[in-house]
Amino acid sequence: MPSSHLSKLYRNDYGLLTDLYQLTMAYGYWRAGMHQRKTVFHLFYRRAPFGGHYAIAAGLELAIDYIQRLKFSVEDIQYLGSLTGSDDKPLFNESFLNYLQRLKFTGSIYAVPEGSVVLPHEPILRIEAPLVEAQLIETALLTLINFSTLIATKASRVVAAAGEDEVLEFGLRRAQGIDGALTASRSAYLGGCHATSNLWAGRYYGIPVRGTHAHAWVMAFEDEISAFREYAAALPNNCVFLVDTYDTLKGVENAIQVGYELRAQGKKLLGIRLDSGDLAELSRKARQMLDEAGFEDADIVASDDLDEHRIRELKAAGAKVAVWGVGTRLVTGHDQSALGGVYKMAAIQDETGAWEYRVKLSELAAKTSIPGALQVRRYQRTDGNPTAHVLYNSWDEESPLGLIPWGESEPIQPAGESFCDLLQLIVKNGELVYNFPSLNQARAYCQTERARWEQTDWQTFRAGLSLQLHSLRQRLTTPHRTKNQH
Repeated sequence: MPSSHLSKLYRNDYGLLTDLYQLTMAYGYWRAGMHQRKTVFHLFYRRAPFGGHYAIAAGLELAIDYIQRLKFSVEDIQYLGSLTGSDDKPLFNESFLNYLQRLKFTGSIYAVPEGSVVLPHEPILRIEAPLVEAQLIETALLTLINFSTLIATKASRVVAAAGEDEVLEFGLRRAQGIDGALTASRSAYLGGCHATSNLWAGRYYGIPVRGTHAHAWVMAFEDEISAFREYAAALPNNCVFLVDTYDTLKGVENAIQVGYELRAQGKKLLGIRLDSGDLAELSRKARQMLDEAGFEDADIVASDDLDEHRIRELKAAGAKVAVWGVGTRLVTGHDQSALGGVYKMAAIQDETGAWEYRVKLSELAAKTSIPGALQVRRYQRTDGNPTAHVLYNSWDEESPLGLIPWGESEPIQPAGESFCDLLQLIVKNGELVYNFPSLNQARAYCQTERARWEQTDWQTFRAGLSLQLHSLRQRLTTPHRTKNQH
């Protein structure tokens, strides 16, 4: 069993990982005899996070582990049986609770692999399942995919800003609780970070861990150089000294002195860390001091409320930093608190088993949902760089003939020498049929994706609906809009 599974970290059943209204709807479906009707739902987001063009899909392996272990324990059923309505009578009858205790997921799930670039309105997951099953998993899928995708996207942006430099995730102490920290560490690594300070994530996800000492270590000793010497004596193979406890440049001098002492013992000064002050100016001066002392290979690590914007500013100012420690602004998704992913029904079978399309209408065009069993086709050049994304209904189209870009009315032909469909079959009739890559493999795939999309010309790139899907959506929405106008 892969160590990233939720059951290794928390518990073995997840029936109650949901909102109450999912259970009340499930009960209503069951009473109405609708619960076994087949449905199609999509999980997607509407606006790219952090002012960018796209998001990095993450959290799929966690979501599928949840699906495979979806069940209600005896204790869960007893708890649900204790819930009452406004008349103090039980919300759910005993027959329904017995049904829930036997429930397992029997549907199919299609998804983009973790590390994939996904655009607004395009499904990250497509769920084809009986109505009650598809409904009950909504909340858990959203919490598992939304936060993971948000942090993987933020990490990708930070790593892109850092260029060839290393990025370390240092966010455990500032994360949104224990699971927020663990999920953030996994997602940040998938998004491109090189290591984490989080030992729990290192243990369970196999992420490289990094860290040396804090200001408290220096303050615990009579003076700074004594603190550095004692640390070097204890861990001579892990010496990156935090130099800004008292006087930063004096701290660099002390680190150099202990570096000489380490070298005499056949050991190595790995670097220094700056955590406050004018990081650009201090790093330049520290680099000069280290180089003149013969420590050209000692790295300068910088921390202090960094994100992609601050890193770009510091690099533009000539900062001599080789390693960036990014914490709060990474693991909290700073400047965007949530991805805003949604989960919408797109089709349902009627009493005879015939499929009926469904759309959710809105005064805002961006919030009007898209019907069908959606697939995303990516067109690309021979070098693999994307040129277009076409969202199409896999039930009706094998090969989209063109697309209508978002916000436009005229059809175009997508450019590109080749294409591929992004959603892959992950679960078929309740059984896992997909071989998950390791976290390192998913991370490498994410790096490949990011490299492709960094070359994208957003002036010429086009994304939108296939001609047939656009026509279907128009056909389904027009009667409702016309009716509402009278």
